[in-house]
Amino acid sequence: MPRRKSPPKREVAPDPKYNSTHLTMFINRMMRGGKRSLSQRIMYNALELVEERAKRNPVEVFEQALRNVTPAIEVKPMRVGGATYQVPVEVPHDRAISVAMRWLLESARARGGRNMSEKLANELLDAMNGQGASVKKKDDTHRMAEANRAFAHFR
Repeated sequence: MPRRKSPPKREVAPDPKYNSTHLTMFINRMMRGGKRSLSQRIMYNALELVEERAKRNPVEVFEQALRNVTPAIEVKPMRVGGATYQVPVEVPHDRAISVAMRWLLESARARGGRNMSEKLANELLDAMNGQGASVKKKDDTHRMAEANRAFAHFR
């Protein structure tokens, strides 16, 4: 990573079916070994299952789940005078979205179920309703930041 200037942000093309950039980003993160078509098929099957179960627009459900998992604050270890403190810092928007997607995928993969699209659909529905492993992870992160609020002045 460059020391002086941060590299430019890459533009992500919206996905072909729902025209959503967040969906493309999610598909890219889900992809393993460059198998984009497999990743897209899994995601679109999951969104069809979500539409069946929630009786709502699947992209709206996905966006709501993403909003419910997105952290506003996190802790960063900072070294001050030989001691390392967990200092709460606000999360930049791009990183927050990225972390939320990572948590959703991680908890969907850890779930029990028949196949990945079913596990992902269940995780998205749970996240939309404010429950599930990914929302718990966000709450734990917020709780940790709240507990270490005393070290906020080191920011």
